[in-house]
Order: sequence, then C-alpha cells, then structure tokens
Amino acid sequence: MNRKREKGGTKSAPQTVAAVDLGSNSFHMIVVRDDGGKLHVVDRLKESVRLAGGLSADRQLDGAAADRALACLERFGQRLQGLAPGHVRAVGTNTLRRARNADAFLAEASAALGHPVEVIYGAEEARLIYGGVIQDLGNDHPRRLVIDIGGGSTELIVGELARPELVESLSLGAVVQMQRFFANGKITRKAWQAAVTDARLTVEPVARAYRQAGWDLAIGASGSVKSILRAAGAKKTDETITPADLKSLARALLKAGKVDKLDLPGVSDERRAIFPGGLAVLTGLFESLGIEAMRVSDKALREGVVADLLGRLHDHDAREDGVLAASRRYDVDRGQAERVADTAIDLLGDYDDERATGMASRLLRWAALLHEIGLAISHKGYHKHGEYILRNADLEGFSRSDQAVLATLVRLHRGRFRSDLIDALPEDWRGLTYRLALVLRLAVILHRGRDPQIAPPAWLEVEQGEISLYCDADWLEERPLTQADLAREAELLARADIKLKTLPEA
Repeated sequence: MNRKREKGGTKSAPQTVAAVDLGSNSFHMIVVRDDGGKLHVVDRLKESVRLAGGLSADRQLDGAAADRALACLERFGQRLQGLAPGHVRAVGTNTLRRARNADAFLAEASAALGHPVEVIYGAEEARLIYGGVIQDLGNDHPRRLVIDIGGGSTELIVGELARPELVESLSLGAVVQMQRFFANGKITRKAWQAAVTDARLTVEPVARAYRQAGWDLAIGASGSVKSILRAAGAKKTDETITPADLKSLARALLKAGKVDKLDLPGVSDERRAIFPGGLAVLTGLFESLGIEAMRVSDKALREGVVADLLGRLHDHDAREDGVLAASRRYDVDRGQAERVADTAIDLLGDYDDERATGMASRLLRWAALLHEIGLAISHKGYHKHGEYILRNADLEGFSRSDQAVLATLVRLHRGRFRSDLIDALPEDWRGLTYRLALVLRLAVILHRGRDPQIAPPAWLEVEQGEISLYCDADWLEERPLTQADLAREAELLARADIKLKTLPEA
C-alpha cells in the first residue's frame, strides 16, 4: 500500500491503524503502520463466517450465524488491544444492512471487538472499495471500472483516476445466488441459465449508464473474482479474466453437476461452496456491460477503509466532502450556515467526544451546515424535511449511525425538543447528541436575523437538565426579538424538563 501526503510539514511519528470488514461471507481485518506516509501492512486476518447464510426469509439473523460472527470478532479484538479509539474502523455491509435485528447484534459485536462496529450504506461501500482498489494504479488507464462481488451484494464503480463518478450497490451476491439457484447442491443447465439471467436482470437498470460512461480498465475485487481467476488457470494476479474463461468454467460446472464434485485449480473447499454463485454473477456482469477483459486486484474494501481512516486522522475527512456536496445539491444558504456553525462551535467550547478527538465539533459543524437543507422542500416543517433527506441520502464518508445522528441534530434544531429521537439512537451516541442539539438550537436563534455582520458575544454552560447562556448585556439589550426568541426557547425546553437561563454579562 502506498499513500502520498497531500500536505507538507514535519514528519509525524509512526502510528498503527486497523480496518475490519464484516462481509456477508467472510470477515477481514488489516492492521497497517503509517510511517510518514509510507504504509506497511503488519497483519492480515480472514475468517469465513457465512453471515448471509444465517439471514432468514424474514430478514432475521439467526443465532448460529451471530455466534460465529461474535467469536470471530473476539479473536480479532485480541489483536486490536492497545489501539487508540479512532484508530480502528469496523464496517458492516449488505447482510447487516438487511437484517432487521442488526442493532442488537451490533451492540454485541462492538463489545466483542472492543471498538464500535458501524453499518455503511451500499454507495459508501462502493466508494471505499474503489479507493482501496485503485491505490497502486497511478495515472495509467485513468478511467476505471471496479467490480466487487460479495456474498450479499455487488458494487459497481466507474471513476476517473482517484474520483468515483458512478457508484451502485446491487442486491446480487455469491451467497445469495447459491441460496436461490443451487441450494440443493445441484448444478443443472436450467439453474445455471436462471442464475445468469437473474444477474443480468438485476444489472439491467444501470447497465446503459455504465456502458456510456466507459472505462480504460476493468478491475475485479473480492474472493469470488480471485477464485475465478485461479480456476481459469492463472498463475499471476496481473493476468486477466476473459469471456472465454467464464464459458469454459461454466462448462466445467455443468460437467461436474454437483458442487461437492467440483475440482478446480486454486479453489478451496470453503470457496467451492459458493463458487457457482459468484461465477453466475460475474458472467451476468460481463454479458450486460460488455466487458472484454478484467484484471484482478488484491485490494478491496478494507484497504479503502484504511485510506479513509488515515484521511480522517491526518489530511482530510471525506465526510466534509459529503456535507458540502449535499449543501450544494440542495442549494443551502452557505453564508448563513457557516455563521451558525462558527457560533455553535464557539458555544460548544472545549467539549469533546471520547471516541475521537474533534468528533463533537465536526458533527456540530456538519449539522449546522445542513440545518436548513429541508428548505429545498418547504419552509413549513423544514427541520422534518431535513431529517428525512439526511436519513435517506447517500452522503460520502458517512456510516448509517453517523447519518442517523446528523439527521437527528437537524430535526432537533428547532421546534419541540423530542428526547425520544435521541433515545432511539445507539446508546453511546445519546449523550453527545443531546449536548450538540442544545448548542445548535441556541446558535440558530442567535442568528435568526441572518445578519452577516453579527458575531454573537455569548458563551454557554451545559449541565444535564440545565443550560446557562451568558450574553453581552448591551448586545442583548439592542435585540429584543432575540430576547423574545430565547424566552420562547426556554418554554419549549421546559416541556422536555430542560431549564434554560439567559444571563446578561456586563
């Protein structure tokens, strides 16, 4: 892994970070030492967990699959002992996105690993995969098509150099195809054709856009694609998969007739159990997108997570890009948003979140930048519209829990203070969200006049159930509407058993 620093300055001391990928078939972990921009992989772990195989028809994760997953995470957690909060990122993908009982599992998974486990949306998974796969490509073949076939989903990305342009996460995976078409272990011509056709039907709605976007190089990631390359007889990973290879492997499957009779070079017993499903997906993709040759990458989601995590620690937090993109897309008044953000951060003071340095101020800034996003729909109830947008939009860099906190802050920046919305968040987010919501509400009130020249001379003390807002007496005296707003806010908060006192300071 190579990574160049975008900013100059003194070389920092080496530090270790880790990424954990809770995939639908296997769990992966990578531990990396960052030595002044040179990345050294110091450990890799992988275990087959078959999480997708434990998801029932009514989308409940069964006990056996959960137990396998938790046992694996406990072993991973032993390796991660001693790593600082904020230096480990663990992400769940398709199966945990779909599972109805995922929240209960995530609490146990976080305890087993010793670090928070978060679920990422499909578009964010695709973005991270692209960031991992293209790390060593340089400027050669600037337009890239990246395909990652997982156990429960397949990610498609077309990008220009380091920037993804088209991202899709399809409900199409090796484990899922096995369950749907080869559950009895038999490989018939009818089942094979049905599996490939199903893959093509799933890809069809986006296929035209991808073909029109075009690419110079197609790259496959994931265990399924690598096993197909090995089964085709490749000796080196820089060799390619062609349509002829896929047809030859399909004939081999049909000749074997049963999964347990497959004898393919380089394919382990574990991988053989889902090989037909992965091959059907890739065959459908080749046919739908017109792929003529595909290189295979050793990198995937976990390398992308490491790069993203190091960006958060050093150079740049991708979540800032996601917030600014949403701000532009929904035509938010950037000047007003920045003024509210600056005042909110001043009111927050030196309060911080124990999980990662600066997390409290970053979340507060992002919520302030997007607090008026709902105006794109209607002024009436715009805080509710904003919450809906942020719960459902694809925001670059954000996990599902990050996005839920952001949406809750936007919902609570005005109107009734609904503590039940905070109680619906994961427990370790509640205290932080409570404090940030109160700070944001007051910052919005202090800028209700939308005057670009105003920098309110105020500071804040927050205790559980009581807020003291200290404000310059002369400044406050000149603004009777602000005083009236604060009095009304005190009444709203009192209904939630929160006491607000506005104290003039000479």
